[in-house]
Amino acid sequence: MRIVAAARTLESFVLNQQARSLRGSLSVKTVRSFSNAKGFWSRKRLAVAGSVAVAGVTLTSLVQRWLPHWQSVQAVSSVRPEIEPSRRVNIETDNSGLKLTLFQFQTCPFCCKVRAVLDYYGFSYDVVEVNSVTKKQIKWSNYKKVPIILVDGAGEEGFLQLNDSSVIVSVLESWRQDPQQSLEKLQECYVCIESEERGKKVYEFPNKYFIMFMDKTNLPSTPEQRQEERKWRKWADDHLVHMLSPNVYRTPSEALQAFHYFSEVGQWDQNFSTPERLMVIYTGAAVMYILGKILRKKYNLKEDVRESLYDACKEWTKVVGRKRKFLGGDQPNLADLAVYGVLNSIEGCQAFQEAQANTNIGSWYKNMQRAVLAHEGAHPLNKVTAAAKN
Repeated sequence: MRIVAAARTLESFVLNQQARSLRGSLSVKTVRSFSNAKGFWSRKRLAVAGSVAVAGVTLTSLVQRWLPHWQSVQAVSSVRPEIEPSRRVNIETDNSGLKLTLFQFQTCPFCCKVRAVLDYYGFSYDVVEVNSVTKKQIKWSNYKKVPIILVDGAGEEGFLQLNDSSVIVSVLESWRQDPQQSLEKLQECYVCIESEERGKKVYEFPNKYFIMFMDKTNLPSTPEQRQEERKWRKWADDHLVHMLSPNVYRTPSEALQAFHYFSEVGQWDQNFSTPERLMVIYTGAAVMYILGKILRKKYNLKEDVRESLYDACKEWTKVVGRKRKFLGGDQPNLADLAVYGVLNSIEGCQAFQEAQANTNIGSWYKNMQRAVLAHEGAHPLNKVTAAAKN
């Protein structure tokens, strides 16, 4: 009942926002799209909506408390940062009309998640490789984490800044389902709550795994399929990703090998000066080796951290099952792309090679790799955007 009550508080909050602007408007139809179906406010689906609110704490109180922080995080420079891209990804079949710039670390699992979505759906985009130590490429931003995506031609300042990997994916997927909706309007659906823990800023987007179908009625999936997709997108962020550091940086030699691999695939020799590159490699390897040990204890991984990685891979392949090629069926869904992106970040590391040898993850992973590299999701996107333009 507390969840239902929290959901009703959420509904009341949204109704009140019709009279007060929250950086635009967060309408009832927007929040009703949390369930992506008619009859959202039925008792059965109120429980689903209630999960958006933290149990025992109303969204109203959270927004009232953290609204100034949310505004500071969402605010961007009034001047578009002019930074030369490290590289450009041009997809000839891209008819989206979006001009995207991705600020990233090449092997950051959250950045890899975003790239997997961009590549699978055939978006063209520029890449700015961020120095993981100095972060000078994102000094212009109030939000100091990657990935960040800038969308030129959107927003009040002539560009729109999208933060957080899961929010970026959800905004782009919401737009992909209905390109007539503006990205700025869709971004307003994902309120950011900023807090501070032990001197470190923490950003929460309570509904970041939900797709905003707005007024669309002919939905491409069932409520059960969307719930499953959300569950495993969250699993990729909250569980799978925590397997990486303790495994990739398990020993000093593995940590150093990983950073040399990161340097190679990230083209650090082209993007950073030699002193910067060497500092990141050797300082990063040393720091991450120590951090890997701390994270093993924090997330209660097994003494042999490889076993925890194997368990996660087995858990994923079990839920996909033998009857489905992907969790999404014949085509990947956002959960497939999330898990693929996380694992892709360590593809060249010893840990992933051993995971493939000791679990059945390899078959699914290779199918995903082919789908992403071939931009297999691009054709439906082109049809949708072409129809919207005509």
